[in-house]
Amino acid sequence: MLKQCIAIGFSLAATVTSPALAQEFSLTSTTVSEGEKLSNTHVFEGFGCEGENQSPQLSWAGAPEGTKSFAITVYDPDAPTGSGWWHWNVVNIPGAVNSISQNASADDSLPGGALEIRNDYGSAEFGGACPPPGEVHRYIFTVYALGTERLELPENPSNALVGFMTRANAIDSASITAVYHR
Repeated sequence: MLKQCIAIGFSLAATVTSPALAQEFSLTSTTVSEGEKLSNTHVFEGFGCEGENQSPQLSWAGAPEGTKSFAITVYDPDAPTGSGWWHWNVVNIPGAVNSISQNASADDSLPGGALEIRNDYGSAEFGGACPPPGEVHRYIFTVYALGTERLELPENPSNALVGFMTRANAIDSASITAVYHR
């Protein structure tokens, strides 16, 4: 009887201390995988690279309570610039959205209200991987759950300002890090 009571007690304690209904915020993709090399689909066309320059398919789940919008970034911390390289920055994605399709940046299928910020190639769209030859670079795909419906930004904001505003309003984030070299 004592063993049964102890077992029930441990079972109840585990139930009470674990977040039974909470789900971890996560990011998945059908086109980009953790630790894997990016396909030519997500490689830039230009600067000596010959890719399709398509933005990836991304899906997220388990958004924390209080999420009102999302932001997506694609960042290469290994770019030889002293400040990395911003490949994509999308803000003001409505809170009811939980995925974007492949090539959404180019085929005009981003959710209504979403705003693409100028990347480090100089255009407000996805810019694929294109590191210097011989070097392996990391590409960090991140979705941020934000506690505000929209980021109030000036016209043509820098990626640094958008990054600051995104992080200042972030409740949580989830990432996939892929690699690429040529």
